Amino acid sequence: MNLDDKSLFLDAMEDVQPLKHCSDVKWYPTRNTRAPARIDLLQLDNFLTSGFLDVIPLATPLEFKREGVQTGVLEKLRQGKYRPQASLNLLRQPVETCRQNLFRFITQACKDGLRNVVIVHGKGRDDNAHANIIRSYLARWLAEFDDVQAYCVASAHHGGSGACYVALRKSSEAKIENRERHAKRSR
Repeated sequence: MNLDDKSLFLDAMEDVQPLKHCSDVKWYPTRNTRAPARIDLLQLDNFLTSGFLDVIPLATPLEFKREGVQTGVLEKLRQGKYRPQASLNLLRQPVETCRQNLFRFITQACKDGLRNVVIVHGKGRDDNAHANIIRSYLARWLAEFDDVQAYCVASAHHGGSGACYVALRKSSEAKIENRERHAKRSR
């Protein structure tokens, strides 16, 4: 790099702020590791709503299953039989930050071909506690993603009622791999 290139680079990077250490998102390695497809998440519009909210009472467990998803899938999800491939921590964050982080997290998880994730939202002591507000928004937001097939309360070792498991739609690449793998077996 010559002196002109270096000065051009430094001029271009003058107002750039270094990223803070982010401990909210964790990606877990998988056996079938391919280079994940990264996308420019700033170019996507965050469609998650942020208006009026019906607060879900603490006594009501979070649970959702898209039409066409088998009941057995939700049952296995509830029992923690699908190993989480990534997790997102939304504890003690403002609602708008949670909305943005969830959008980026689910979008990237789908691009990376992940199927099962955990989202930690926290536990509240009463219905109007911040953690329960986030939990209620989370229930609304997850249902707004077409790629979210189901979600439910996590088992105790993943956060219990302060977290939820999320099952994501299988990518088209994974569907093709499955078809090819099953076609080889039947020969």
